[in-house]
Amino acid sequence: MNLLERLAAIVGPGNVITDAAGLAPYLVEERGLYRGAALAVIRPGSTAEVAETVKACAGAGIPMVPQGGNTGLCGGGVPSEDGRSVVISTERLTRIRAVDPVDFTLTAEAGCVLANLQQAAEEADCLFPLSLGAEGSCRIGGNISTNAGGTNVLRYGNTRDLVLGLEVVLPDGRIWNGLKRLRKDNTGYALQHLFIGAEGTLGIVTACVLKLFPRPREIATAMVALSELEAALPLFARARAASGDSVTACELVPRIGLDLGVRHVPGVRDPFDTPHDWMLLLELSSSRPGGLRDALEDMLGQALEDGLAVDAVIAESAAQRADFWRIREAIPEAQKREGGSIKHDVAVATSRVPEMIRRCTSAVEAALPGVRVVPFGHLGDGNTHFNLTQPEAPPPNGADKAAFLARWAEMNRIVHDIVVGMEGSISAEHGIGRLKVDELAHYKPEVDLDLMRRVKEAVDPRGLMNPGKILR
Repeated sequence: MNLLERLAAIVGPGNVITDAAGLAPYLVEERGLYRGAALAVIRPGSTAEVAETVKACAGAGIPMVPQGGNTGLCGGGVPSEDGRSVVISTERLTRIRAVDPVDFTLTAEAGCVLANLQQAAEEADCLFPLSLGAEGSCRIGGNISTNAGGTNVLRYGNTRDLVLGLEVVLPDGRIWNGLKRLRKDNTGYALQHLFIGAEGTLGIVTACVLKLFPRPREIATAMVALSELEAALPLFARARAASGDSVTACELVPRIGLDLGVRHVPGVRDPFDTPHDWMLLLELSSSRPGGLRDALEDMLGQALEDGLAVDAVIAESAAQRADFWRIREAIPEAQKREGGSIKHDVAVATSRVPEMIRRCTSAVEAALPGVRVVPFGHLGDGNTHFNLTQPEAPPPNGADKAAFLARWAEMNRIVHDIVVGMEGSISAEHGIGRLKVDELAHYKPEVDLDLMRRVKEAVDPRGLMNPGKILR
C-alpha cells in the first residue's frame, strides 16, 4: 500500500485530494505572492485521524504543511513549489466541544471558523473578543498558530492571551493533550505557548480551550478628527482615563485611507463635512450599561476645547457604528484596487507611533518619489500597518505595478531598519511565514535564533513540519 492509499484508508478516499482543480485553492497565498505544489491535500475529520495522518507521512519522510482557512498574509500555510509536501487541512475539525459560561471558557476544534465561535459565545451570553477582517473564513487553529491580533488586542490581548489550553499532534504523530481550563497552572514550562505563534512548525493544533468574557451591554463609538497626528496619543490617554479603562479599540485612519475607501468600496462615506488629515476611531465597551456615552461626550468636548480634536461624531445607532468600522476595514480592500501595495506590519511602543510614521514616511518618500504612504491600524497597541501604494503616473501608461513590487525588499529594509532602531517589531500580528524568513534572520538577535532552532530541532528533528517557515 503506497502513502496515498494509506492516507485514504485513514481519512476516507473523498478526503484525499490530488486533482489539479481540487488542489488549487490550497496552494495559493491570500495576496497571490506564493503559489506552491503538493502531492495531495489531506482532510482529517478527528484528532485521531490527524495523528494517524502525521504518523504515516512521518514514516514516509514526507513534509507536512498544516493549513486552516488559508487567510494568512505571510505564506505560512502554503507549501513550497517542489511538490514534495502534503497539505493537512483542519477544515473538517469543526466541532464546538463545550461552552461553559461559569468557567467563561469555550472548547473547540481547530477548524472552527472564528465567526462561528463568536456566535457560540454570544448565544451563551458571553464574548469571545478575537476579531479581525477575515473572521468569516479564518479558522481558530490558524489564529492560534499565527498568534493573530485584530482590533480588540488593546482590551483583551492577542490570541496568545485568549488561550488556556491546547491539543496538538506532534511531528511524530503523538497527541499532546493540554486541554485544561485552568487559569493557574504553575507546573513547569507552559507548553501551550510553544505552539501559539509557531505557524505549524512544531505541530498541528487540533483543539483549544479559549477564554470568554462578559458580553458588552453598552458600546460607544466615535470618529474623531485630530488636529495633528501627535494629538492621537493624549486623546487616547484621556479616553482610557475617562472611561475607567474601557477603551476596546483605538484605530488610526489617514486621509488617504478614507479617500481610497470612498473611491473603491461601496458604502464608505466621509463622516465629516470638512476633510481632515488624521482621524481616530475610538470604541468603548462595558458589560454594565450606562455611563460610557456620557463619558465619551465629556472627554471629546474637552478635547475639542483643548485643540486636540477639531471635530468628532459619535455613532447614534448600530448602523452608524458599522459605517465607522467600514471606513477602517475598507482600507486594505481599497488598496488592492489601487494597484501594487508593499505592506509592513510593524509595532513600536505606543508613545512612539507618530514618530515612527513620520520617520518612515520621510525615508520611503525620499527613496521612491511619488509613493503613496497609507499608515493605519491599531494605534492603541502600537501596531501600524505601514502600507505603501504604488505611485500614480500620468496616462497613457500609468504606474508600473511590477516595477514597484520589485522594490519590496528595498522598502522593507528602509522601514524595518527604522522600526528595529526604535526597539520595535517587524511583525506585530501577521507572523513570519515564508515572507519574512530572511528579515527575521537579519534582525533577530543570534541568541534568539539559536534558542528557536534548538526548540525546532528538539520537537521536529527531521524538519518535516511546515519546513521553510519562520526559520531558514
